[in-house]
Amino acid sequence: MAGAGKRPQISPRAALMFQGGIGVVGLVVIVLFGIPVQFDGMSFGGAIVWGLAGSVATYAVIMVLTRLPWLLRDSLESHLEQLHRFACDYSWPVLVTLAVFAGVGEELLFRGAIQGWLAQHMSATVAIVAASVLFGLVHYLSFTYFLVATGLGLVLGTAYMLTDSLLLVMVWHGVYDMIALYCLRRYPEWFGVRVG
Repeated sequence: MAGAGKRPQISPRAALMFQGGIGVVGLVVIVLFGIPVQFDGMSFGGAIVWGLAGSVATYAVIMVLTRLPWLLRDSLESHLEQLHRFACDYSWPVLVTLAVFAGVGEELLFRGAIQGWLAQHMSATVAIVAASVLFGLVHYLSFTYFLVATGLGLVLGTAYMLTDSLLLVMVWHGVYDMIALYCLRRYPEWFGVRVG
């Protein structure tokens, strides 16, 4: 049930279709351009374990960054309030599905398709940076949020390059989103979000 008895601004079906559509676009690009996608650099179990560990570590770093206002020049407070409202708009099954779709879909598009295609035409470093900047721009809410998203893209892109496991970054991204949505919804005060 949506938070505070209000209907979400975007219907759950539309949100799920949009997020799922990102993965479809990524997959189509990969197939059309024959981009090699690496899944076999790590065992299935290893990808799951390291993806879980990476998501928890990344979230811990983000939590520290949100508490250092001198480090992040413009405030994240209003954006965290928006994300809190977003998390409260949807039921838990919808939020979990959105996080899974984001992990799979966005990694297919940004790491698999974009970074993969760029890596065929330029250095791996340039491919990671370019795909990460695009990832940051797509998630742009403010310059600070852009920097955080770009930083996350750099971490995920580097992990993909080092492990040859798109599954690892899919798990990492999806679980990170689940943790973020859970904490924003359940413990908004951790982020300075006032409820009520």
